[in-house]
Amino acid sequence: MSDTQLMYLPLGGAGEIGMNAYVYGYGPAGKERLILVDAGVTFPDMDSTPGVDLIFADLAWLAERADRLEAIFITHAHEDHIGALAMVLPQLKAPVYCRAFTGNIAARKLDERGQDPEAVEIVPPYPMQVQAGPFQVSFLPVSHSIPESSGLIIDSPAGRLVHTGDFKLDENPVVGEPFDPDLWAEIAKPGVKALICDSTNVFSPAAGRSESTVAPAIRQLIAAQPGMVVATTFASNIARLKTLAEAGRDAGRSIVLLGRAMRRMVEAGVQSGVLTDFPSTVSPEDATSIPRENLMLIVTGSQGERRAASAQLSRGKYLGLTLAEGDTFLFSSKTIPGNERGVISIINALSEMGVDVVEDSADLYHVSGHANRPDLKRVHDIINPQMVVPMHGEHRHLRAHAKLAEEGGRASIVATNGTMLDLSGDKPVVVDHIEASRRYLDGALTIGAFDGIVRDRIRMALNGLVLISLIIDEDDEPLGEPWVELRGLAETGLSRAGLVEVLEGELMQTLNRASDKTLMDDDALEETIRRRTRQVAQDEIGRKPEVAVIISRLSAA
Repeated sequence: MSDTQLMYLPLGGAGEIGMNAYVYGYGPAGKERLILVDAGVTFPDMDSTPGVDLIFADLAWLAERADRLEAIFITHAHEDHIGALAMVLPQLKAPVYCRAFTGNIAARKLDERGQDPEAVEIVPPYPMQVQAGPFQVSFLPVSHSIPESSGLIIDSPAGRLVHTGDFKLDENPVVGEPFDPDLWAEIAKPGVKALICDSTNVFSPAAGRSESTVAPAIRQLIAAQPGMVVATTFASNIARLKTLAEAGRDAGRSIVLLGRAMRRMVEAGVQSGVLTDFPSTVSPEDATSIPRENLMLIVTGSQGERRAASAQLSRGKYLGLTLAEGDTFLFSSKTIPGNERGVISIINALSEMGVDVVEDSADLYHVSGHANRPDLKRVHDIINPQMVVPMHGEHRHLRAHAKLAEEGGRASIVATNGTMLDLSGDKPVVVDHIEASRRYLDGALTIGAFDGIVRDRIRMALNGLVLISLIIDEDDEPLGEPWVELRGLAETGLSRAGLVEVLEGELMQTLNRASDKTLMDDDALEETIRRRTRQVAQDEIGRKPEVAVIISRLSAA
């Protein structure tokens, strides 16, 4: 291996689905000039990240080398590729390149967080190139479930790389650019060193279906319903929004868009020119005066999000609109693994109202935005790379995709987050491992996964909390009894006495027995109180809670 390397380093999105962030570098080992592809988020769950708003890759490794970072390229406007941009850009301080629709969303995100939206530069697709240090980068149009998705053609002195981003092979995507096999063949002609490729649907055995194939079934369903129709899908799937809206309009219904994210995506589509002839809509206020059988609501919340329109409608009224017996609710979407509980909760609540729920278990009303296994093989054959590096998938996806590449006679490797590869040789070689952690957006602040904040929150949720306050006078003696407050714990224990009273009495005895040395040392006193509290709670309620001790000392006048 030479001193100069063509580096690939995933920091998010490899070994998981979500929070995509991929670093490429070229130059002397340890001094490479770098580019970043995507800066996405993933979403929290109450079991492992309670209270957290968003999760994104910890780019500390890249921030430490920000003077070597030439540019950031965003492949498309899905949150798992763009959602962290505004949170990481202040540390990275690099120009951001993307296409027009994605740029509209990126600029809004920067503006919302008080940053300069002019940091985003709009780039036309291939053959236009962006010079970024030793790299020349072009945006390769691909079809996906959001407009103007792009792969990247990354040319370097060591050869051409093709980073697919998220993609499918759709020759009639309704909105956006169709798959163009001739264009893909053209970019492959000079020879491709490595294909870094989406792995999401590697286990799906049949070729993917076009977005256009869902329209007939949706039209038929909506036209047949007697009451109000509500449909939910991913807000970013503008093609599906258009199909749903057109089906509603053709059935004689007024269309209402509910949910800020959905309205924002439609506005971005119109402003960037990718969305034309979208049916006219009415406001929620005007919709209240329209007969139910003449209404169609297209709403956010296909993944069970509690604050989205779907969940709020399932709980009663949203913006003056309510569901009733005989209405129909269509999920024109697939449930992402991990979101099942929230979706089922909404379905059950709708069922209790007498609403007919149509799920897409038969794939009639939804198609995936990712390439299936035969599609991946077709792309391998068109691009004909020297090597294939699977990305965007859990470990099982990456491993299956690597096997598929090797079956085609191409070198491959499973490189999860933090695995640094050198792609300059005949096959990918692991040259280093980087600590690939996560950061959390928690309210107004970002915190590290290992800061202990979320861990403590989980422990309090699991074990309950005892808050103890005690006063020590100027002679280092307890002044009165300790004061105890409970959070998330039973008020009465096995002794049939109140847990607060039992704890206060036991802790007073503990203080009376404590040595002068312990009473003079806050740390020792706190540990003594904590240990005794947990012992008493274990005896009384069979649980050792978290304990917070506040010691106040009175000073001599």
